[in-house]
Amino acid sequence: MQAALTLLHRLQLRGLRRLVLCPGSRSGPLATAAGLLASVGHLQLTTVVDERSAAFLALGMGTASGLGVAVVTTSGTAVANLLPAVVEADLSCQPLLLITADRPVRLKECGANQTVNQEQFLRPACRWCGSGSGQGFHVMSPNDLEVCVDLAWRHSHGTDYTAPGPVHINLPIEEPIHTPNLEHQSLLDIVLKQGDDLLQLNSPLLPTSHAPVLDHLRPGVVIAGPWRGLTPNLPAFQQAVSDWLACSGWPLLADPLAALPVDLPGRLHHWELQLDKLTSIKPLQVLRLGPLAASRRLEAWLQCGLGPQVLITEGEPRSLDPLGLAEQWSGGMAAWWSQQSALAAKPVSPWFLQEQKLGSWLADQLPSKGPISEPALAYQLPQLLPAGLPVMLAASSPVRDWLTWSGQAGSDRRCFSFRGASGIDGTLSLAMGLALESGPLVLITGDLALLHDSNGWLHGRPSGPALIVMLIDNDGGGIFQQLSIEQCSPQRFDDLFAMPQSVNPIVLAAAHGVPGRSVAVLDDLPEALSWGLAQKRPVLLRVCTDRRADAELRLRLRLAAQNEGSVSR
Repeated sequence: MQAALTLLHRLQLRGLRRLVLCPGSRSGPLATAAGLLASVGHLQLTTVVDERSAAFLALGMGTASGLGVAVVTTSGTAVANLLPAVVEADLSCQPLLLITADRPVRLKECGANQTVNQEQFLRPACRWCGSGSGQGFHVMSPNDLEVCVDLAWRHSHGTDYTAPGPVHINLPIEEPIHTPNLEHQSLLDIVLKQGDDLLQLNSPLLPTSHAPVLDHLRPGVVIAGPWRGLTPNLPAFQQAVSDWLACSGWPLLADPLAALPVDLPGRLHHWELQLDKLTSIKPLQVLRLGPLAASRRLEAWLQCGLGPQVLITEGEPRSLDPLGLAEQWSGGMAAWWSQQSALAAKPVSPWFLQEQKLGSWLADQLPSKGPISEPALAYQLPQLLPAGLPVMLAASSPVRDWLTWSGQAGSDRRCFSFRGASGIDGTLSLAMGLALESGPLVLITGDLALLHDSNGWLHGRPSGPALIVMLIDNDGGGIFQQLSIEQCSPQRFDDLFAMPQSVNPIVLAAAHGVPGRSVAVLDDLPEALSWGLAQKRPVLLRVCTDRRADAELRLRLRLAAQNEGSVSR
């Protein structure tokens, strides 16, 4: 018990504020320790029954704050359920701490109940993995625990060698597992006093490499992909991007997930629809920031022999260039800008400015009244939401539609989407975590993604968080309707790819105590959003769309935009 208190308190001194606790017996000392620290205001404790959902909830919280959230589980398959969120945290470069209880070494490989090789389950996707003593981590000295804590916290939040990501601490726990309640307060007092002698360990520094150079006097373009840094570092990143755009006059092609202000010089809001018009000047320098946006058209455009490409990541040393065209530098945009010489500002290049014309045309094609299509929803919804209200986009059709159709209104707000592994795992739990940490949020998701994480509804209470779940119910996986899959009969296509389900999402939400409404036409959307925002708790708004008709509409709109013509609805 004292070792569990020491471990969690030392993590709290490092910066841990939130802990998500899953049920279990072997993890009893960790649960009791978390409860004691929460009772004196040292931790915010959230209890969750499903380990898979718990890990995504913690990942959402940590992404919003930039501080890793701890997840505590018992032994056995509970640990295996953490893997999907660990994979996402690894590839999206966000901090996450997994603390799992285990059997001592004497019970390993002898048929003991609930004993598996769990210390290996998460290793391939973790920045660092540590284990307590095989005899039980209660025999570890305070200094040994401090070293474990220091390594876990530093690796989770990024070192000179790695970007932020998940870490795993596996703790063998010997019996007796539970200590008498009378001892708890005295143990807590001892541990809190020990915190004054916190050991400071520093990671070695790597020499700073020279940043690659681009010529701001020659034509170029900035392509900003999804932001994959820690939230506290975002302002410096935004300022550096703004300064480079001002001195170069280059246009900005930003993913909605790039976390950049809408008023940056040269920012284009409909660039995905006009990429074919950007090839008139060659060679064209390209400054790429982070991973690529969810656009195959952008990938094809970048392979057109434009000119030198520089890719800057926020501390991510692994390659983020599937095209193999860029010189990658992991020092971060703020550091790259600091290495540039003092440069005078230039006017924004006008060589393909047709934003206003395209925006007006889209307003005609995607009006605010009538039947709901997915492109129309992506265009109208950001105009109806209150300014500053962030949005999370499920990593399927919603994130792609927002990129293409939302325009300036869609750019003008903070957007999240967990596209490290681009899975639908944990969609609702991630949104709950974001909302719990940062406040009111709108989640836009499809029906399969929502059903896949229906346990996420368990995180909601009448007291919050304030989350509007905008469900696009297109009777299956609508994204497959847009892919280059040879069309078979509709029934065969549904059986093999779309996989529609018979669950009524309004009834399912109601079973979790979550109120919901259906929205039949775009005309009813403003009133439905007002109702949802007034609830200040999780609510469900369901819109039904036709995925086949919407797939055809997207193609017609793209063709018409390229030809600067009109399209019949």
